[in-house]
Formats: sequence, C-alpha cells, structure tokens
Amino acid sequence: MRKKRFFGFLRFGLIGLAVAVGLALLIRDWTDARARERIYRDAAQTPEHKVAIVFGAGIRNGLPSTMLNDRITSAVDLYKTGKVRKLLMSGDNRTADYNEPAVMRQAALRLGVPDADIVLDYAGRSTYETCYRARDIFGLGDAVLVTQEFHLDRAMLICDALGVQAVGFVADRRTYRGINWYEFREVAATMNALVELYVTKPLPVLGEKLPIL
Repeated sequence: MRKKRFFGFLRFGLIGLAVAVGLALLIRDWTDARARERIYRDAAQTPEHKVAIVFGAGIRNGLPSTMLNDRITSAVDLYKTGKVRKLLMSGDNRTADYNEPAVMRQAALRLGVPDADIVLDYAGRSTYETCYRARDIFGLGDAVLVTQEFHLDRAMLICDALGVQAVGFVADRRTYRGINWYEFREVAATMNALVELYVTKPLPVLGEKLPIL
C-alpha cells in the first residue's frame, strides 16, 4: 500500500513538474514573439533614441567579460552612427573591488566616446533593477537596450512593464562559450521577472534623481 501511494505521489509530482516546465517554455516563447519586431541587428536601421542602456555582464581582472565587451562595442556603434546621444552603463558595484560601470566607462572611452556622453549606474545589480532605475533615477521613458539576443526579450518585457518604451539592439558579435546554458537559464529568469513585476514588486536601491537629459 505504501509503495503504491509513493508511486502515486511520484507520478503526481512528475506531472506537476512537466506542466510547470511546459508553462515556462510557453511564456518564454511568448516574450520572444512579442519582442521580435522591435529587435535590430544593424545600427543603421535602429530607430533613434536619446539613450542606449548597456547591461553589465561581469568583469575579470579589471576587464570586461567577452559578453560585456561586445555589449559595449555594440552600444558604441549606435553612438557613432548617431542613433543615440548618451550611453547609460548599468552594472554591479556592490563591493569596493568590483565595479562594472567603471570598467564599462573605460572601455567606451578607449573606443572614442566622450566622457560627457557616458552615464554610470552603479546599482544595476539585475536586469529588473537596471530598468527600474533607468525610469526612476535617470528619468528615461524610452531607450535602446543593448545586450545579447538571448537576454533581450526579458529586458524588453521588464522595461515595457515599467513604462520604459524599449527597442533592442543585438550585441552578439561571436559564438559564446556556454550559450546553451544561458538560453536555458533565461526560461527560469523570465518566470522570475514576471513574479517581480506583478507579485513581489521589490524596490531596488534608489536615491537622488539624476535625469540624463
């Protein structure tokens, strides 16, 4: 009897897991479909916006990670093409020896962007926090989001929900190691984004308003 009951619970659990995974995949497909028409790969064809938001993606030994380097380079392409006037570099600076925005700034300077057109957000610890602060601290109502394609639809979903009208610019400039893992992780990250947007609604680190324009 106990064995029969155990397998009954196991079957019920597996069915529940399958339903949850299926729902998550459907939501992921939905976010991808809704963003597709607003994602651009050619800087010359990207609609003009005043600001591009560049999302942090890790630093190592004081240098941008491969993904972060490609995000910065892609944002600079938009800037030099005249599609944006300012770059908002948003990343993690929760400790004194880890400063993504400062590293991003130095990389953009090396690529020829004037310092006056680089704005740093030191509390962009997550995609949600970056988008929230772009609206509430930096006063943005619209922007070009610069990140890898696997990340763009979630970033656009969050910005849209927070009232920041967004288009996306793909920063993929090579094939990345572990890309399948990143794409798989986005399924759970998208579900978490919906929970944050519509259920928990966490407040990021806020402070003095610093309008970019």
